[in-house]
Amino acid sequence: MPKLVKLYIRNVIIGFAIAAAFVAILLWFNVMNIWHLVTHSDAGILAVFLLWFMHGIIFAGVQFAWAVMSLAETKDSGRGGTPVVRTLRPAFVAATDRRKHKVRSRR
Repeated sequence: MPKLVKLYIRNVIIGFAIAAAFVAILLWFNVMNIWHLVTHSDAGILAVFLLWFMHGIIFAGVQFAWAVMSLAETKDSGRGGTPVVRTLRPAFVAATDRRKHKVRSRR
């Protein structure tokens, strides 16, 4: 299996584990009375599953993005990444009057 696929699968598992911990903390601290809503509803298990799954998608994406961005090289290897303009200077733009007639002042 390619290294990138292994990296993706590992980080998706980590993201869903973080989501499970996050949902457990939400339920444990009873944020916005969610524990009562889940335990006193016949669709509570479905609600917890959807809460975990949707947060898992978000956390897995963030975890994978973080892992990919951390693969960047720390030293400048000369293969790009350097700015084209090294100093900022104001650019001269000539201002021209494009009006064909004079505007009369109202008095």
